[in-house]
Parts: sequence; C-alpha cells; structure tokens
Amino acid sequence: MVAIDRRVGYLFIGFVALLAAAAVRAAYLGVIKADSLQQAAVSQQISNVPIPATRGAITDRNGVELALSESAADIIADPYLIKQGDPMLLAQTMAPLLHKPVLSLFTTLTKPKTGYVVVAREVAPATAQAIMKIKIGGKPLNGVSTTPDVKRVYPRDWTAAQLLGGVNAAGAGDGGLEYEYNHVLSGQAGERRIVNDAIHQPISIDDVKPMRAGHNVQLTLDAGLQNEVEQVLAGVGQQYSPRGATAIAMDPNTGAILALANWPRVNANDANAAPSAADRDRAVADNYEPGSTFKAITVSGALQDGVVTPDTPFDIPPVLQVADRKISDAESHGYETLNTAQILKYSSNIGADLIGMRLGATRFNYWVRRFGFGSFTGVDLPGEQQGIVLKPSQYSGSSMGNLPMGQGESVTPIQMATAYSAIANGGILRRPRIVQAIGGKVQKLPAGHRIISENTAASVRDMLRGVLADGGTASGAAIPGFDLAGKTGTANVVVDGKYSSSEYIASFIGMVPARAPKLVVAVMVDEPQGSIYGGSVAAPAFKKIVGWAVPYFGISPR
Repeated sequence: MVAIDRRVGYLFIGFVALLAAAAVRAAYLGVIKADSLQQAAVSQQISNVPIPATRGAITDRNGVELALSESAADIIADPYLIKQGDPMLLAQTMAPLLHKPVLSLFTTLTKPKTGYVVVAREVAPATAQAIMKIKIGGKPLNGVSTTPDVKRVYPRDWTAAQLLGGVNAAGAGDGGLEYEYNHVLSGQAGERRIVNDAIHQPISIDDVKPMRAGHNVQLTLDAGLQNEVEQVLAGVGQQYSPRGATAIAMDPNTGAILALANWPRVNANDANAAPSAADRDRAVADNYEPGSTFKAITVSGALQDGVVTPDTPFDIPPVLQVADRKISDAESHGYETLNTAQILKYSSNIGADLIGMRLGATRFNYWVRRFGFGSFTGVDLPGEQQGIVLKPSQYSGSSMGNLPMGQGESVTPIQMATAYSAIANGGILRRPRIVQAIGGKVQKLPAGHRIISENTAASVRDMLRGVLADGGTASGAAIPGFDLAGKTGTANVVVDGKYSSSEYIASFIGMVPARAPKLVVAVMVDEPQGSIYGGSVAAPAFKKIVGWAVPYFGISPR
C-alpha cells in the first residue's frame, strides 16, 4: 500500500513538473517571443510586392512608336506546396500556356530545397490569368502566384535597333538610347501589399506606394526615312557582302539626325540572334581613315586662308615624291594642269597634297581640329569615339603626303557627317543631336560656332557639284533635275600596321540642294567585295536615299 502511494506521488510530481514546464514555455512564447512570432505570422499572410515602373516610350519625330512597355507578369512557384499536390499534372497543364517542355517545367516546379522559383518572366497578362484559373483535382492552385512585370517591346522590329539599344533582365537600359537616357525613361517602381488567406489566395490587394512611369523620349529620327535607309543598306550588304556599313542623314541647319542605320541589321526583339559585332553603332563607334572625302576639309582650310581659289592652277606630275613616299592618283596620267575645283572633281591625290603643302603642317592641323576632328562631336549617343589626329610634332617627313588626301588620321562617320553639315549650312559647326523632346518638353537647339565664312562654304559646295557632273568620280549618282554636291572616298584599310592592297572603305558624303542644303547624307561601306570604290559602291546608295527623300521632304528640283 505504501509503494502504491509512493508511485502516485511520483506521477503527481511528474505531472506538476510537466505542467510547470508548459506554463514556462507558454509564458516565453506569449511574452518574450510574442512580437517576433506575431511578425512571422503576419509575414506569412502579408507580402509586399514591387510594382515595376512603366518605362517611357521612344518615338520618332512624328510620334511613331519605336520602343514601348507593355504590362506583363512573372509566374512564381513554391515547390514545397506544389509537391503536396500533383506537380506532373500541373506541369502538363501549364506547359502549353507557357510554351515550355513538360519535363523542364516539372523540374522547375519541384526544385529541391527552396520555396521560391521563377517559372516564367514577362508573361502576357491573359496568359497569367489563365494559369491562375487552373484547377488541379477540382481545387484552386496552391503554390503558384504572379507578380507584376513590364515587358519592353520594339514595334518595328528591325528599325534603328543599334541606335535604340535594349534593356537587361532588370529592365534597365544596357545599350544605345535605352542606356543613354535610362535615367529619363526608367521612372520609379511602386509597392503593392497583398494579404493572402490560409491557402495563399489573395483576399486584399492595395497599392501602398504608387508607381511613377518614366518620361517619353521623342527623337529627331524620321521613321519613314530610317526605313528607307535601312533597306538601301540591306541592298548594299546583299550586293557587296561587306564587313559592315552605316549611313547617316542629317538636317545640316539644326544638327538633327533624321536617319541613322547600320548593317548587318538587328531585330531589336531578338537581339541575341544577331552576329556579335552587329549590335555596334558604327556611326559613332567606328574609327576609319576617310580617304578622299577629307579633301573637302583640306580645300576649305586653304580657301579660308586665302592660299588658293577655285581657279588656282596646279601642275600635277604623274608621281609626287614626298620624303620616302611616292604619291600617285587612282588613274595613271602624264603631266597635267588642274585647278582647285578640278582637283576635287577628279579626286586627285597629288593635287590635294599640293594644296596641303601650301597650307603647311601647322595650318593644316589647325583646320583639321577646327572642323572637330580629334574631338567628340557631343552627339547624345553612347560609345562615341573621337578618332585619332596627330599633332604636328608627331608628323613624319611624309605626313603631308598622306594627311591632306585623307590618310594617316582616323575619324568617325558622325564626325564626317557633322563636318560636311558645316559646309552645307554656311560654315556653322553644330553638335549633332538625336533627341527632340523629353516628357513633351522640346530640347534646346545646340549652339553652333562659325568655322569658315559663308563665301568659303558656298565655294566648296559649288566645287563639290563637279563630283556629280560628267567626268566626276560620282557622275552616276546625279539625279536629273536636282542640284547635288558631294565627295567620294576610297581608303585603304590598315592591316598589321600597313595599308592593305585588297581591303578598302568606300564612302560618299553629299548634300541637296547644293545652293542651300536641307539634307546631308553620308554612306560608309567597310570592305566591300567585288567593287571597292566610293563612286561605285557608296554613291549609288546615296542616290537611292536622296531620290526617295527629296519628294518625301518636299525638296524641289532646280
């Protein structure tokens, strides 16, 4: 009897001990850990989801949309919850909606050791809604949710892809105008609070911080002309199979870029499918030796300094010896006399060098830099190069046999188009620009500065008319009834420190109408095959672009 009473006592003591322990644990959880547990409970029921900002649109000068943002959604899954149901059936149901293989989707949905996986990004809202309506075994989805997202879309696919650039997975600009104006286009994300029930279905959705959309950016670009320029370059690519090509069309009086195209083309909606070098904006990023197009710069400086006139005669020998170099013209000839205008018309290398020698190294260098070479143009595009311009102290004995005819220094296509625009608009060098308005606010026209007189500019334009006249190096580029002026260029490419005898850059830069130009067009073709000359490769492309543009912009014949 005493033993039984003892055991009952032990059980009673044990029960009291357990009860005391439970009371202590309850007090610990209810008092000491109350705040953290309450927060954990709330966090399991309430989630704060960022609302991506709607990125501003990019349009052409007339409002044609070139880049815009569309509402989308990301599909999120919780593998822990999905494994409690039928993940294979769920994968089979979702796969056709997401255009994904069933097994790949099943692997994602059942990813081990995680409660969060992204199943798909930038899904169309209708698709996201269809997925959330899926029922497995007659029950609503458990473990699948959506978060808002924004998808960047380029409605015209191929148009100005290298110029526009793109956005990365985070929605930030990572190339072209998308990068350069990311701070304007991006806007500010908002925040949404979602309250879920016990099976993770939302019962309350509130926007606690409003999203602020980015500003729209309106370009100076004209979508119609841009499309035509791209078609023309595509034809050049098909016919001559070059490494690349670029073309720029500008309003010389305002510096506005009306078209800027590159070849090979890139589909902005599938940029990864393009060759690795195709995404480069050659117009601002490529350095090249300009060849004979640079002779107009040499002549402009000489005219302005008064060392020549359009009628100044020069005795042109068959070969000109300059230090250790022998300079010859493209066409062999005996001794002849050409004036300044004819030197441009026939693109005489020897004549250009003789004009450069009259200027002298110091003044020649002055005019090269006066026209902006060796410096950034300031165009509002990323990746601009400034070329390579030597100092007179770096000249060798043969430099003045190279430089005046466009060899020995490098430039960019945008520099050349800008320099010719200064000749076209009466001698004012103006920064080129691509953005016309931001958020509806028109941007201020960049101030220009005079580099040559109106008379000098008019004289150079008049001489450049001869290039397209009978006997000129681009006579085939003339358009009957229209007053055109321009210059061809055919420059050897430097390979391993030496000028190649088989690789060239063909170019042409021209303007219309020559008397008072409204349009400057520059075309550069890198290493064309089959024909190498600016007059046969680039000048016909110029003719096609200008032939399309003159009626489009209402430019009248003579």
